[in-house]
Amino acid sequence: MRVRSRHKISKKEVRKILVRSANWIGDTVMMIPSLMAIKKTFPHAQITVLAKPWVIPLLDNHPSVDKTMIFNKCDSVFTSLKELVRIISWARSERFDLAVLFQNAFEAAFLAYIGKVRYRIGYNTDGRGFLLTHKVVRDPEMPLVHQVEYFLGLIKAMDWHVEEREPILYVNDADRRSGSLMLSSMGIEDTSFILGINPGAEYGSAKRWPKERFAVIGDWAAKRWNAKLVIFGSFSESEIAAKISHLMYTNPVNLCGKTTLGQAMALIKRCNFFLTNDSGLMHVAAAFNIPMVAIFGPTDHVVTSPVDRNARIVRNSVDCSPCLKEVCPLDHRCMLSIEPEEVWEQMENLKKELNI
Repeated sequence: MRVRSRHKISKKEVRKILVRSANWIGDTVMMIPSLMAIKKTFPHAQITVLAKPWVIPLLDNHPSVDKTMIFNKCDSVFTSLKELVRIISWARSERFDLAVLFQNAFEAAFLAYIGKVRYRIGYNTDGRGFLLTHKVVRDPEMPLVHQVEYFLGLIKAMDWHVEEREPILYVNDADRRSGSLMLSSMGIEDTSFILGINPGAEYGSAKRWPKERFAVIGDWAAKRWNAKLVIFGSFSESEIAAKISHLMYTNPVNLCGKTTLGQAMALIKRCNFFLTNDSGLMHVAAAFNIPMVAIFGPTDHVVTSPVDRNARIVRNSVDCSPCLKEVCPLDHRCMLSIEPEEVWEQMENLKKELNI
């Protein structure tokens, strides 16, 4: 990839860096190796990440991040304008030397420009090239590579050093203690084998494997592995989790909508195995190296697969996948063609392979 710029960045003069984070949990996790590379390139600079509130727990405890700033723009026009003014005023007062914009939107470049950040780096997408001092020309194949490599494309284009390609997350002590208390209060001991089940997917119903099949796997794991079952998800996925719990003979712990993201991270880290759709929490579990089986249907496993040697993917090649649609307009064959036996076989094989 090429960088168009009239300016050369001296690493010695960069003391304060603004990073505009991706907006979603999975994307933010896949952005982490790029954050690590920035910290490695500018070890003495202060790195501040501007991010939506729901991804802040992924960043707050990370050693590559010195500060975070919440960008809480909402649907209201007046409130959104007020938030934009606040962020612009804040950025100007901080006097950032450099901005790295992982969010591709025009708005990200506009805020950095109006916020008077001296150097502004990003892909030249969304008509924002004139706002950037360092325009990274996106090669045609870039949208087809794994998202980790897509974010690292900005780093490599600047000829900065890349060491790690696997995301790493950190949990704070408060969330760890809180998670332990939740489990102990529900009869799950420190020595228990825990299967985490993540049956939701915020993007849309097309990414969700049928609830009935998650329930079957849960019962098999409880009976054959003596596993304790914990269901994860957001408040919007509570109905899915409740349905799965109702369908099971075993009594799982349903934590959908009952934890913060930080607490969910601590609890996922405690899991011995994870069964999941393609989702943000899938990438969280992968960052903790939790053995997992991930079920893929309408999304592209080449672009968003979990970056973890302990992860296995179950998918069936059908002519309409990946379609990237939120709701299947046909018969959902990409997901319905995946039977519980196929998923269980992958789980058993991985468990034996890892001797867990």
